[in-house]
Amino acid sequence: MDGNGRWAQRRHLPRIAGHRAGVKAARVIIETCARLKLPCLTLYAFSLENWRRPQAEVDFLMRLLREYLKRELPSIHKNNIRLLIIGRSEQLPDPVRKDIEAGMRLTAKNTGMKLVVALNYGGRAELVDAFNAILDQVRANGMSAFRADEQTISEHLYTAGLPDPDLLIRTSGEMRVSNFLLWQIAYAELYVTETLWPDFSRARLLEALADFQKRERRYGGLGAARGRGRAAVASAAAHKSNDTSGRG
Repeated sequence: MDGNGRWAQRRHLPRIAGHRAGVKAARVIIETCARLKLPCLTLYAFSLENWRRPQAEVDFLMRLLREYLKRELPSIHKNNIRLLIIGRSEQLPDPVRKDIEAGMRLTAKNTGMKLVVALNYGGRAELVDAFNAILDQVRANGMSAFRADEQTISEHLYTAGLPDPDLLIRTSGEMRVSNFLLWQIAYAELYVTETLWPDFSRARLLEALADFQKRERRYGGLGAARGRGRAAVASAAAHKSNDTSGRG
């Protein structure tokens, strides 16, 4: 969710004010996607690289996450949204990990939109973890003739069982994917907006989805699939399908 810090800087406010504004934007986007009945929305909340930030800012982001869960989880659950976390959650502080595990347990049986939060996440790290999991499986079963394919790799990603995104939205004008869902976005459409994440409103999201629906998708062939599939947002990642970042 890019642009929180710049949003605050332009208003001569501390960075934490930008992160709080970013949480408000996330609430609006989650609510809108759920009402649109998108099956899945992924928010890139905290990357592995974000640990390099000042300790005071990292501590604040962890507290902000816990505050958000405490305040919003009842509404998420009431609206039949299922909370999922992707990333190296075992490296998170114990209180944060316990809170997100409680949230996932509470919403585990919900059948509405899947809200996937990328937390302590990195696309390369995800691939490393997937390959190591495959190697462990091969060694444990003595599978000397084993050969991996795309399905094998997909089944060992954090996102196993979820659809690949169709639309990747980047806020704050960033022209890069920032180590986000590197395997999954192979065929995703990209949408870049200069809007900073705290200003990414319901109207801005609808603009992105309307733009996506006009696009012709060939997947390497000649046929066209227009306005169908999943969606994703790198500030947030949304999946728009019939199947299934507070960064600043």
